[in-house]
Amino acid sequence: MDEIEGGNCYWANMPSELLREVLMKIEDSESSWPARKHVVACAGVCKSWREIIKELVKTLEVSGKITFPISIKQPGPRVSPVQCFVKRNRATQMHYLYLSLSQALADDGKFLLAARRFRRPSFTEYVISLHPDHMFRASSHYIGKLRSNFLGNKFVVYDALPPHAGAKMLRSRSTQMVGLKQISPRVPAGNYPIAQITYELNVLGARSPRRMHCIMDAIPASAIKPGGVAPTRIDFPISNSDSFPANPFFRSKPNGLDKSLSMPLDSQRDASLVLRNEAPRWNQQLHCWCLNFHGRVTVASVKNFQLVASPENGLVGAENEKILLQFGKVGKDVFTMDYCYPLSAFQAFAISLSSFDTKSTRE
Repeated sequence: MDEIEGGNCYWANMPSELLREVLMKIEDSESSWPARKHVVACAGVCKSWREIIKELVKTLEVSGKITFPISIKQPGPRVSPVQCFVKRNRATQMHYLYLSLSQALADDGKFLLAARRFRRPSFTEYVISLHPDHMFRASSHYIGKLRSNFLGNKFVVYDALPPHAGAKMLRSRSTQMVGLKQISPRVPAGNYPIAQITYELNVLGARSPRRMHCIMDAIPASAIKPGGVAPTRIDFPISNSDSFPANPFFRSKPNGLDKSLSMPLDSQRDASLVLRNEAPRWNQQLHCWCLNFHGRVTVASVKNFQLVASPENGLVGAENEKILLQFGKVGKDVFTMDYCYPLSAFQAFAISLSSFDTKSTRE
């Protein structure tokens, strides 16, 4: 009203730096996703608020903020990693991913994803959902799954929706058409393979270092080069409810992002990104294999790992040294998980879940 009548809104006089801090603290304090009506209300207060909200709801790569559910399918920031932690409930076979809201190794956090382990006769499967009480594929909260082979040393990550234009769906009896009332045309929610994870068999025992190999089928190897781009989703076309916003309200995107979204990976003439675990070093004083987690991991565990780009990507130098994902134990059934571009929270969480289910490393 103030802005329409005279353009002199009381809130507009607040310094933009202070306003930005206030809005970010409010967002961080919420334990659930912000409702669409609340975001629109903030953006409608005045021009200053609208500009700040536009900045906050940009893609995760640009804003560095996990603001909407779609953010968990978007690549993380390029500079600093997104710090998260995972809690495991052995009794219920549930795993919960939280966004860290402070520098503490495990705070209250903001809930992001849940995964439940299902044991089948010939494989193990983790169903990944946006809601801990909706752990089934027919739910609109279902976003993907992780499946292992019988030996528990090979895993495939499946996205429920196409990760990029031209993605091919693996047909199965579980393939379903979801959200039929909300979508036009219908979007098939099925099995889109986006990553393959392999653990080499350990002949030296469960306490010796493991060799981990990840092929990211949905990410081109060029994504980690300077100026490289990974496919970035801007829509979650399965709901329009306030509790599950379908897309950011302001689709400001960096240059080249639209091209990545519209172009299938195969047509980019680029091989898939390959990741490998950073090799640990033997500590003579501690008599164990060690990695430098820079204070983010405090408990020795065979599950601890760091992933970097593999030399087979044809890259050399800093691109092969940067840690893209690290996962490690900080307490009983509590683990930290830090990831950055070009991985998304969903991809990083799925890869981390594979560490729990490798048969030679159960603990």
